[in-house]
Amino acid sequence: MTAKSGRQQLFGRSIRGEWVSIRRLAIAALAAVLAGLGYAPPALAQPIYPIPEPDGFYWAPPDVGNFQPGDVIRSRPVNAVGFPGATAWQLLYRSTDSAGGPIAAVTTLLLPVGGGLNRPLVSYQPFINSLGLQCAPSHSLFDGGMQEAPVLNLLLARGWAVTVPDHLGPTSAYGAARLGGRLTLDGIRAVKRFAPADLMAGPVGMTGYSGGAMATGFAAAMAPEYAPELPIVGVAQGGVPVNLGKLAREAGARPNPLFGLGFAATIGLEREYPAQLSMERFLNPEGWALRNQVANACTSEIIAAGANKDFDDVFNGSMFDAGDTTIRVMDENSLETYPGVPRAAIYEWHGANDQQVDPWLAREVVGRYCAAGTPVLFDLIPGTDHTSALFAGAPLAFAYLSDRFAGLPAPSNC
Repeated sequence: MTAKSGRQQLFGRSIRGEWVSIRRLAIAALAAVLAGLGYAPPALAQPIYPIPEPDGFYWAPPDVGNFQPGDVIRSRPVNAVGFPGATAWQLLYRSTDSAGGPIAAVTTLLLPVGGGLNRPLVSYQPFINSLGLQCAPSHSLFDGGMQEAPVLNLLLARGWAVTVPDHLGPTSAYGAARLGGRLTLDGIRAVKRFAPADLMAGPVGMTGYSGGAMATGFAAAMAPEYAPELPIVGVAQGGVPVNLGKLAREAGARPNPLFGLGFAATIGLEREYPAQLSMERFLNPEGWALRNQVANACTSEIIAAGANKDFDDVFNGSMFDAGDTTIRVMDENSLETYPGVPRAAIYEWHGANDQQVDPWLAREVVGRYCAAGTPVLFDLIPGTDHTSALFAGAPLAFAYLSDRFAGLPAPSNC
């Protein structure tokens, strides 16, 4: 089956002819924000980083480069507040940033009653959408800050172990989705290598929604080359944003209640690509104020600070120019343009009334996966928008993973 015929079978129609021009415009929109409209950044321009993590457990040791990706550097038990009967650990492990340098990251492991026993392991990537390190899952799982935390009890109740990585990394690089995929895979490796967990021989599933689905989707697409040894049998991802540029074009072209999230993503990507991207030079006074206000903020604060702003409120110049380097970075962090193809079976769900993430664009991406032979079950949930689809789809996603752990054939509507 050719790529074209595979997509036609999935969509019932061919790819829209105007897609190439839309993609270029979309990438240009966010690229303009990130790269200062295509011009070289000033020599003294610097990203704005979060307040440093005060807990020394998170700090990378001087010899972090001597560890292999996924090696456990240190571990500690923690109180599993909110997860009755579970045992909780936090693992600091070695990974790699987008420039190829060694970094240390944290994942939180939850074990159900009875311990590991080589039971199934689910890597759950929550939507973080934040710039402060205090917003990371290793904190928000236990302090009431994570909206999704209660859902994890449904996984533990099935007898599964759960690992929740801080997938924005040690600088909270919101928007750096490929980094999130790598941190997810190395976090799974760490849990597998952590002897007290007793999970070495069990199968692996991955799941996440919205921003968490970006990390999940990248982990799935990267796994065949980056971590082929991991026994990933199923992936469930929902509300997946597949093109950062298109999201930015829609969020920045006119006043938008969620403009702050797009603005925060530019800050996060600048942190991960400081040599390539700079927004500092092109901020107007209101933009400088917003940058300082959200640099250490969590999701709700970011949304409130940027509500109903647009590109012209915070930046000088036009939003439709971009340099080649910035387009390359956008492509690297957008599933629509990332060439990797998952091999594990996928369940992907979206709200039929989602006005934030375009389900049709997501279908184009899974159509490419179908054409490559990956079984994909694509589901539009009637009557749901981006927010409500999370909770409507979660039980379906968990049932899908249960069937994969049981070794049942993966359904597909490719």
